[in-house]
Amino acid sequence: MNDRLFRDAMGKFATGITVVTGNFGEKIHGMTVNAFMSVSLQPKLIAISIDEKASMYNKLQKLERFGVSILNENQKELSMIYAGQQEKISESAYDYLDGAPVIKNALANLSCQVCNEVKAGDHIIYIAKVWDLKVMEGDPILYFGSKYRSLKNLDTDNE
Repeated sequence: MNDRLFRDAMGKFATGITVVTGNFGEKIHGMTVNAFMSVSLQPKLIAISIDEKASMYNKLQKLERFGVSILNENQKELSMIYAGQQEKISESAYDYLDGAPVIKNALANLSCQVCNEVKAGDHIIYIAKVWDLKVMEGDPILYFGSKYRSLKNLDTDNE
């Protein structure tokens, strides 16, 4: 099978969108990541998958803490910025959670530390311990079929 067919098939799985951020020297760097999942409750672990071409590919394991922000439906522009599709934003768009830079007003912010990594093809899967978190109300922004989407409640009997 060719790469395009594989990408199209994987695009049939709707995902939420996260931004992974870290302090690198005096600057905060981040990237949009939709390959994110919870792994374990005890201990509290998450996993993210990062392409070998990404600037953060070999950087996360060097950080004491990094942030994961689960974006809300009004943060499409931030997703595009961290995917390299728009100009960067100022430092004022960040809060700090347990030493990790995180995106303000996201649905959830996590402060994490890499505890394991697995090379998987052209990606690294980072498994990280969650040290702290903050949760906000709202609906997520979704990505499906190479397009941004919003959540729509199909269960009209329970509204």
